Amino acid sequence: MSRADRLLRLLQLLRRHRHPVSAVTLARDLGVSIRSIYRDVTTLRGQGAAIDGEAGIGYVLKPGFLLPPLMFSDEELEAIVLGLRLTAEHGDAALELSARDVVGKLRAVLPRELRALVDDTPLLAGPSPDRPSESVDLREVRRAIRQQRKAHMEYVAADATRSDRVIWPIGLGFFERVRVLVAWCESRADFRSFRADRIARWTTLADRLPRSRVTLLGEWREREGIPAQLPD
Repeated sequence: MSRADRLLRLLQLLRRHRHPVSAVTLARDLGVSIRSIYRDVTTLRGQGAAIDGEAGIGYVLKPGFLLPPLMFSDEELEAIVLGLRLTAEHGDAALELSARDVVGKLRAVLPRELRALVDDTPLLAGPSPDRPSESVDLREVRRAIRQQRKAHMEYVAADATRSDRVIWPIGLGFFERVRVLVAWCESRADFRSFRADRIARWTTLADRLPRSRVTLLGEWREREGIPAQLPD
């Protein structure tokens, strides 16, 4: 691997450990010599990394240190760009605009060679022309989820039956053909999934969720056998 890539991987290894980790362990994980670890730690400190420790004791990265944007590897940048392209293609209108803004901010802080990688990444997000549109603003739905608020909605079932429900919204899934809201339904006293295009009316309430969204989403995932993908 290149030295730049090794420095990045060393930082990532240090971020995984809350307590000092020895140079022997770091050298083994990176497949380099212990002397290389000593040199790389010195280099990282010179670049501003707050690394405590010394040879024979171990090293730990102080909390709060943030990797500069240029410290992404090629594959990490590809993952970011693909994720943003998927968001722009499959998210709601506000998320699409935000995704494009993020790409602009990313390009502004990357060196020229990495900007070219962002612009020329051959990973594409396909369109979803058959997905039905929603009559409610999904920004408000996402805001209610983020603020952990209850909501009142009018929902139209597949047989055109209408129902009024008070729900605890905890997640919003973006799929190729449909967007799905995951919530606890007070009238059913259970978790339910609702197609976003069948929500006829939405009102975010002042009442907060009785339990945290993270806890509720974890319970739903466990019941459905769905593993967590990324930290909530």
